[in-house]
Amino acid sequence: MHVCVIGAGVIGVTTAYSLAKAGHTVTLTDARERPAEMSSFANGGQLSYSYVAPLAGPGVLPNVPGWLLRQESPLRFRPRMDVHQWRWSLAFVQACRASVSDETTAQMLRLSYLSRDTMNAWLAETPIEFGHVRNGKIIAYRSPESLEKARALVAYQAARGAEQRVLSAAETLALEPSLAAMGSDLAGAIFTPGEEAGDCRLFTEGVFDLLGGLPNVTRTMSNPVRKLRRRGRHIEAVETALGDIRADAYVVATGTGSRQLLGPVGHDVPIYPLKGYSLSVPLADDDTSAPSISVTDYERRIVYARIGRVLRIAAMVDIGSRDAKIDPARIALLKEQVHALFPHLDLDRAVAWAGLRPATPTGKPIIGNSPAADNLWVNVGQGALGFTLACGSAALLTRLIAGTSTPIDAAPFKP
Repeated sequence: MHVCVIGAGVIGVTTAYSLAKAGHTVTLTDARERPAEMSSFANGGQLSYSYVAPLAGPGVLPNVPGWLLRQESPLRFRPRMDVHQWRWSLAFVQACRASVSDETTAQMLRLSYLSRDTMNAWLAETPIEFGHVRNGKIIAYRSPESLEKARALVAYQAARGAEQRVLSAAETLALEPSLAAMGSDLAGAIFTPGEEAGDCRLFTEGVFDLLGGLPNVTRTMSNPVRKLRRRGRHIEAVETALGDIRADAYVVATGTGSRQLLGPVGHDVPIYPLKGYSLSVPLADDDTSAPSISVTDYERRIVYARIGRVLRIAAMVDIGSRDAKIDPARIALLKEQVHALFPHLDLDRAVAWAGLRPATPTGKPIIGNSPAADNLWVNVGQGALGFTLACGSAALLTRLIAGTSTPIDAAPFKP
């Protein structure tokens, strides 16, 4: 089968690779000159396979008023005269129930573990250099109440295969001394030894380069897609700046751009862009001012991942931003919060970035056959977990396109 994959971020590139490995002829196309130029460029870097609980959880709504009123809030909401924004927000509120969150977490864990196993199998076959480390992850809690709530999540996830430990403040500092600046504010932590980290852009570029060496793959970059041309229940071509691409099947993996592409053929995907920010701080080889283990500062919603000689710091959710322009005030706030925790980091050398995460209200990605056409498929909506879920999403979609049995239940992710 000839499959055209639209989008060369981490989701599109891994989808193309999975399809090519399965023996399909693949055409990968993207508007950009290089892969991973959008949301995959400088994201958090954590491969958090055991931490996939959705943003929409029972503890979110009580915090929203305080977040919206505080200047230093990790979440900022900018209301707009946009029906889609309010529909998405209402669906998000409806998903903030314990029963929905628990079910979503269980479904996402199955997908994330598939993603972990798929990535590691690919790397065992063909290594890629992207600063990949298995150094574990600490979620540090400042509030004893939050730590106690986390204990329940540890028990819930342990029943589903997660290996985690609850640490006291002293045990946390013994494991990661760089957190000493938290002082008496540190209540304790959850440690997951098997978590991983890496550079999403370098991984995506590495897989893209592998595609270039496969005889059944064509890569067409700098090629904006104008529309999907449909006849009845069939997509007959993708109209691009360089001409039509005709294939047997088509996969849309264009992140926040998916609504613009799918809407005209009758598929309104519930995706909304959530802007996030990151800092990339250069490190010396012997730098002890940065954590050696991936860290999440839970109350401030800031993640830290050491990737080679760079510390990647990611944070914040801006709802209502129309583009990925960097807001200097948000970066200044992020630097202030990072400095308080890691005062010896040279933040003057930090490189700032902002990107749009393609999020669904429930936090679950949309993977499967589009209702708009029999030969149209989607792989979108991974949100902040794009790097974590990419390989598993690709493996799942490949099986669905082939019509064979799937490694996990695909129903929760059905469009």
